[in-house]
Amino acid sequence: MKVFVTGATGAIGRPTVPLLTAAGHEVTAVVRSPEKRAQVETAGAAGVEVDLFDAAAVRQAVAGHDAVVNLVTNIPPMTQAGRPSAWATNDRLRREASAHLVDGAIAAGAARLVQESIVFSYPDSGERWIDAESTPPEPSPTVRSALVAEAQAQRFTDAGGTGVVLRFGMFYGPGLAHTEALLRLARRGLAYAGGRPGAYRSSIHVDDAAAAVVAALAVPAGTYDVVDDEPLTSAEYADVLAAAVGRRRYVRGPGRLMRLGGSTAEPLVRSQRVSNRRFRSVAGWSPRWASVADGLPAVVGPAPVG
Repeated sequence: MKVFVTGATGAIGRPTVPLLTAAGHEVTAVVRSPEKRAQVETAGAAGVEVDLFDAAAVRQAVAGHDAVVNLVTNIPPMTQAGRPSAWATNDRLRREASAHLVDGAIAAGAARLVQESIVFSYPDSGERWIDAESTPPEPSPTVRSALVAEAQAQRFTDAGGTGVVLRFGMFYGPGLAHTEALLRLARRGLAYAGGRPGAYRSSIHVDDAAAAVVAALAVPAGTYDVVDDEPLTSAEYADVLAAAVGRRRYVRGPGRLMRLGGSTAEPLVRSQRVSNRRFRSVAGWSPRWASVADGLPAVVGPAPVG
């Protein structure tokens, strides 16, 4: 299958591109620099520079492909995430670029489109298990644009293709800025994962997310939740962070995060115990890491002694 991938050098894209090529797909990966082009070419893909806000350029680039995988985001770093203006480019990508990609995919006669999304649009649901079938979203302003991108995938399905939305949990993994920031704080004795101590957060290792993208090339149209098997509470996550860096002292509670992040941090303090049951059943996919308790120590390596 000829697959056009955006966000190819981002958090999910980096592990996804080599998995796609290893599976025998012919991959065209959108890049923004010669260095990024070299990165995707090393993984067996062809790099191409495309302005995703240019509808004509996107249409030309997508022509001839069987599938489009849209993984592009522009998530601001934690130090800037409290400013609503820092999310402007990310919102524009979800609103405009996703529309251009669907237009291009329809014009190309592509059979399939996979759209990245997030679980943070779900309401605060306490201890109840939730998923795309059982629980309508209640997005905050920060994540509302994700539903706009999801609607574009539905438009692709309505046009006769197979549109697949993957709602991912909170990413973690080696080299990810958010993971590294949490670990730096934990090493200072400030292990904190967001939300009330008993609030659930649903996570996914980036390698498991990448495997889910590949699996999504063979599932029916629809919206699926891609999270690990065992969401942890904020207190449990904090314990895992502290243990991973060999610390025992930690701070819990949403107060500091809400003061720093304001309304943009609100989705991160909701309790969202999301189930991956439906995607597992249709895709034959399962996460390598059942929970952050398994995956994060593997990211960090052996904890310091003493």
